[in-house]
Amino acid sequence: MAIDIVHDTQFVFRKILDSMARPGTVANVAGVASRIDTQLNCFHSTFLCALTLLDSEVTFHVLPTGNSDLIDKISQYTLSKHVSVSEADFIIASKECSEQEAADAIRQAKQGTLIDPNRSSTIILEVESLTEKEGTVLTGPGIKTKSHFPFAFSKEMFIAREEKNKEFPMGIDLIITDSSGRLACIPRTAEMDLKEVH
Repeated sequence: MAIDIVHDTQFVFRKILDSMARPGTVANVAGVASRIDTQLNCFHSTFLCALTLLDSEVTFHVLPTGNSDLIDKISQYTLSKHVSVSEADFIIASKECSEQEAADAIRQAKQGTLIDPNRSSTIILEVESLTEKEGTVLTGPGIKTKSHFPFAFSKEMFIAREEKNKEFPMGIDLIITDSSGRLACIPRTAEMDLKEVH
């Protein structure tokens, strides 16, 4: 692989942190992603997130099921173990995953406990593009008034996320990646406006 595992993943980690702190902000990691020379069954931006966030201390699950090649590559490069969706620290919903499958995964994901809310899942969700002018409206910490997230979530996904995040600080965080090397985050602290979900 032609990327620098240390410096490039540090760069991606800073981008993820910035996007988590400012929900709806789209980060560009295309420069690093373009140097990945491995054949993958996911977006390069998704694989960069996996390289950055996964290690031997955490677990992951890939959707849809049967994507053994991607599972093997993530395990090989990160030493992370593939487990069931309900046990996984990170759930990767690739572009082949339907919205229904992704919503079901959110419902099954770990949400942590009141004592240890960090024992929850982060969902890495692939969408074709993070460039929609309309989308999902976000409010909450890190957002001055409201932020127009550049992807329109379905009501099914919206409801699944709302159910999972209703007992703050428990809940799940979302990292959204696209085919052009962009990523954006929706932490559990961000609220979606149902009236403005398209």
